[in-house]
Amino acid sequence: MSTAEPPHSWQTPEIRHLAEAISCLRSAEEAERFLRDLCTLSELEAMAHRWQVAKLLDERLPYLEISRRTHASTTTVTRVAHWLRHGEGGYRLVLDRLRRRRRAAAATA
Repeated sequence: MSTAEPPHSWQTPEIRHLAEAISCLRSAEEAERFLRDLCTLSELEAMAHRWQVAKLLDERLPYLEISRRTHASTTTVTRVAHWLRHGEGGYRLVLDRLRRRRRAAAATA
């Protein structure tokens, strides 16, 4: 975010500090440890479900199929689809980076 942009209403100092903390993690294992300490199992499961939905939406599966596979409600699928298309770009950023990482790993294998 450039300094010329006004902050969004959800961008509190506490959220910025949390984002900064997450950005210093160096591996998936470190992220797992941090998330487990930070979140309840229910919170982690909810986030994991939303991430699964985002990945399946990226594969262009129908909403009902995504709901069936993930056991997420169609409301959740619709909400994630909305944020994937009209959100801050976070889902797209990570989906694209993971795709590039998999391609690079496959090329070196």
